[in-house]
Amino acid sequence: MSTMFELRNLTAAVPGEGGPVRLVEDVSLQVQAGETLAIVGESGSGKTVTFTSALGLLPKPGRVIAGQALLEGEDLLQLSPEDLRRRRGARIGMVFQDPLTGLNPVFRIGDQITEVLRAHLSITRRAARDRAVELLARVQIPDPARRVDDYPHQFSGGMRQRVLIAMAIALGPRVLIADEPTTALDVTVQAQLLDLLTDLRQADGMAMVLITHDLGVVARQADRVAVMYAGRVVETGLVEEVFRAPRHPYTISLFRSIPDLESPAGSKLAPISGAPPDPARRPAGCAFAPRCFAADESAGCLRDRPVLNDAPHAVACHRAELLGAAP
Repeated sequence: MSTMFELRNLTAAVPGEGGPVRLVEDVSLQVQAGETLAIVGESGSGKTVTFTSALGLLPKPGRVIAGQALLEGEDLLQLSPEDLRRRRGARIGMVFQDPLTGLNPVFRIGDQITEVLRAHLSITRRAARDRAVELLARVQIPDPARRVDDYPHQFSGGMRQRVLIAMAIALGPRVLIADEPTTALDVTVQAQLLDLLTDLRQADGMAMVLITHDLGVVARQADRVAVMYAGRVVETGLVEEVFRAPRHPYTISLFRSIPDLESPAGSKLAPISGAPPDPARRPAGCAFAPRCFAADESAGCLRDRPVLNDAPHAVACHRAELLGAAP
């Protein structure tokens, strides 16, 4: 398989009183054609910031201060704003988390899809409308020829998310980034949307990045997974390997916090104590050390920041060799 999208040592920051505050730091990831890479971690871990930074969508004053974002070998971070805009949509698409903010409430759905098409293609308004109907049908919206003239408020949350997916795939991108695409939807609709994304990926041979906090979604949909904490990748590998034998204390703690349906009634969950560090005040050593059940000062956990190794199942932990058992 060929690498469709790759991040190399990506670092993004915002100005701070003592200098740049790094939101994500030294992130390296890659996704192959036809593959789904899941990015997991709790809120504030840097999942969304990583990819909005790579696509030039990080709100100001945030900016990328180091690294590369390679789309089929071309560094997006070296392109002019106009050239980058041409790549977005045409070669790489993104489905954003909130369909209410992703769609303009005062324009018809069809007009918003045709705007995407006509911004990139030499196409008549009629041909763009016909294509919009085809896209709505492809994402399984009933009666697309009629609903193309409806407004966003006339769609349910799941249907609005389908519209955003239709817009993201309108130009046949080679890479699709889906940022929490099933947030606030009921379980049945979540499953339908995830199956739709899988069908689209398989039909078009796209590479897909699935940003989520739901480990169940990862187990069902992804080929590989990268776990992020405090703006850095702390563990990555094949889903079956990471799920069978997580090696970073943060990953192990995430699994331990999942409710077990076979546990006796009244059993307590095992939450992760504490809270993620403030990006402006991260610890000198491992960022997870203050919350870690395995932290050991003699191992350097409080002093030295661990580096992600280059193994197929990679982990950034001073004590990883002792933590290879399943949770």
